[in-house]
Amino acid sequence: MSATPDPPGDRDPLVVAAEAAVMRSLVDPDHALQAGRFVLSAARRARNPEAEAVALRAIALADRELGDLRSAEHHLRTAIATEGAPPERVAQARLSLVTVRTERGHPLQALRVAAQAWSHLSPLDRAKLDTQRAVALARLGRHQEAIASCDRALRVLVTAPGTIDDRRFLAGGMLNRGLVHSYRGDWDAAMRDLTACLEISQRSGLRHLARLSAANLPFLAVRRGDIAGAFKHYREAEDTLFGFPERLATMRADFAGALLAAHLPGEARAMLSLAVPDLEASGAHVALAEARLKLAQVELLTGDPHRARQVAEQAAAELAAQDRTSWLPLAREVVLRSRLALEPVTPALVAELVACADELEYGFAHLAGAAALRLVAAEAALAMDDHPTASGQLARLTEHAEREEPWAPVGTRLTSLAAEPARTPEIPVPVRQHALALEASLQEDATGAFRAVRNGLSEVSERVETFDDPSLRAHAARAGERLAAFGLGLAVRGGCAGEVFEFAERWRAVAAASHACSLVAPDRVRAGLGSGALVEFVADEDALLAVVITAERVVLRRVGDVRPIKEAIVRLRYALRRRSAERYNAPQPGYDDPPGLRHADEPELGTPRHGDEPDLGARRQADERVPAAPRHAVEQDPALCSPCDVGNVEAAGLEVERLLLRPLLADLGDGPLVVVPVGALHTLPWGALPCLRERPVTVSASAAAWVHAKELGLARRGDPPVVVAAAGPALAHAHAEVASVLACHPDGREVPAHTRAVLEALEVADVLHLAAHGVFHARSPLVSGITLDDGSLMAYDLLDTPRSPGLVVLSACNSGMSRTPVEGAPLGLPGTFLAKGSSCVVAGLVPVRDEAARALMSMFHELVAAGHAPDAALAAAAAKTGETGFVCFGAGDQPLY
Repeated sequence: MSATPDPPGDRDPLVVAAEAAVMRSLVDPDHALQAGRFVLSAARRARNPEAEAVALRAIALADRELGDLRSAEHHLRTAIATEGAPPERVAQARLSLVTVRTERGHPLQALRVAAQAWSHLSPLDRAKLDTQRAVALARLGRHQEAIASCDRALRVLVTAPGTIDDRRFLAGGMLNRGLVHSYRGDWDAAMRDLTACLEISQRSGLRHLARLSAANLPFLAVRRGDIAGAFKHYREAEDTLFGFPERLATMRADFAGALLAAHLPGEARAMLSLAVPDLEASGAHVALAEARLKLAQVELLTGDPHRARQVAEQAAAELAAQDRTSWLPLAREVVLRSRLALEPVTPALVAELVACADELEYGFAHLAGAAALRLVAAEAALAMDDHPTASGQLARLTEHAEREEPWAPVGTRLTSLAAEPARTPEIPVPVRQHALALEASLQEDATGAFRAVRNGLSEVSERVETFDDPSLRAHAARAGERLAAFGLGLAVRGGCAGEVFEFAERWRAVAAASHACSLVAPDRVRAGLGSGALVEFVADEDALLAVVITAERVVLRRVGDVRPIKEAIVRLRYALRRRSAERYNAPQPGYDDPPGLRHADEPELGTPRHGDEPDLGARRQADERVPAAPRHAVEQDPALCSPCDVGNVEAAGLEVERLLLRPLLADLGDGPLVVVPVGALHTLPWGALPCLRERPVTVSASAAAWVHAKELGLARRGDPPVVVAAAGPALAHAHAEVASVLACHPDGREVPAHTRAVLEALEVADVLHLAAHGVFHARSPLVSGITLDDGSLMAYDLLDTPRSPGLVVLSACNSGMSRTPVEGAPLGLPGTFLAKGSSCVVAGLVPVRDEAARALMSMFHELVAAGHAPDAALAAAAAKTGETGFVCFGAGDQPLY
């Protein structure tokens, strides 16, 4: 036990100075580092082992606050080994070593260090040690013990004398307990503890600890459903933690886990790409292993199983070295799923899938994760015609099917991978119903299979409708995506157009949950089409199908193979980009974009492994944005881009038309066309197809979304629209374009190209026109944006706006280009505007020249003001100007005047 302190006048001045450096490390680590080194030198000259040990601890604490964990551990071990140091000083050094050892990847060793320190500490210091033990326990998945350790510590600390060190541990205990509550999914308790930590830290002048508490707000905001608020907290935390790379990296990794839980893997990957290098550099091995596991999950979700396997195997090795056995099945699950995507199915692989599912279920009570993986194992067994194994696994999932179990979406798994091990007491309904559907299908019971799918999707839909936030709706709905895809496959094999349409819509409702609407019957679609047609494309493995709905009938057609259509779209986009560049006699976009192009800072269709992550940090001035890495115009075999075809837009357009629409032309008639795309068709500039020139075309996330947007447009008709426009920076013709636009509309007005002004305009405008550079991030759609004078208007900025104009015109290239990790509608700019209540969004899919955009948009608004519907106005303006890169999203068939 520590001795009674000497009266201040009798104390060794070197020890007093060393203790002052310890206290200083909490509020000013740079100054504490210098002071500690000075005292250490003096203590060694004076041969004062107590002052030497305390000074070494002060240096270590400052190192830790500054993110240098290796140096912190070195100085703490030196303090522990200081010959002649009093036992209580050695124990205090061990107390500080507990957290450092945990953060460096050895939580079990940290608990042993804590046990060595216990007997030589005072009751108050033991309480402080308990706050540190809680961190190690939490990292080992022993959450209940961690909370008990914090509770025990806080009961002592709230009555402590109140030195800055006491207040620091009191606030730190609140912080640690709050984080454990968040791991357990108790968001309210977590927020209470973090708020208390913030209040204590601010009141005590512990600015750095206050910053750490605030740094957890992005994570909690996402988990509580506030995506827009989470990014706001992130920008603030990034500024706050600047200069503390290890703390900043840990915050980013935690935020990434929350984004992954909200089914925003692209945004999570962007965070992890920033966090992992800094965690490696700082030696924060525990956080690094967790970040790698999250990155592996993201890589698999975004379509790179090879990279996912590499990263998961590295994470597994690091977790094993840290004795974190409760995490290992999660890493193995990613490895096995990656192998399933990369290798032929073998009996050995099926056996490993079953074994991993058993380990998740029995070893660590990940019942939801085990159920999802067991379903994968059953499907893999069926692919090998191993019906006994498949039936055995399905029976495990359906043995309690008669019980109506509650269901809620699970953490950050691929289907249920959690960032922290957690207990989930039930099999998720979509998994159970998928298993029932598979069992019925094996018995040739199509009716029973469809019934199981419908029942499961109805349950998912009920949960989806309880969330207002698009990303949280995606989180709930995508748990049933595989179930919906299975139902769609059943319908395709049955060959009934009505059933294919029904299950295509059901699948889109869960795959693109931000646009989920009540399902509509074909008759309701036909009633709104008039003389037009709706084409809903459906991918069936390597084939592309289309359901065509007209006033007369509903038919199912086979379009062709997916691969040649996708390649033809790539060639068309490339040709359009090259034409825009050649008109300026400038280098090809993707390397050095000419200044006259309204460019995008993202590659077209590829997903390069490096250099493609958006800047998710604090909002920067437009002229200070971090430039993107060199962009390849396309990401595919260069042979596909030979000059003989890609240089000719007309030829490329005809080729896409031949492959994609010619099989359907007899059904389409010559009226307006509504397109519901899938896969690469999201990136197709439809107006570039010769047969669609001058024909109104609208692109929608689903038939139900089109009906909903159309009804919104009808409800808005009445008084003349309020028109607002803004011109972004670095475009010679943007202000002239805005002037031309406003001249077409009575009482139209221009607002400054500032984020706040534009967001305020959303609350009053019926028509919003933005002439600016566009930034599209294919892997991170929510950080797509429009460049304004004070930075970028990001898609996530729109999530908490109360309303959105009926018509939004984004006169920027690639602002409408959509690509998502799973098929379905984007959460990019057009999708976000539509999800917030816009009826129609006009946006560009390819680079467009500044002067050409002005000409196109001037003519477009003249026609809209003259009473033309937006889709018809865009078709006519594109035909006259030759600029075919813009697309009408939503429902564009309602005139504004």
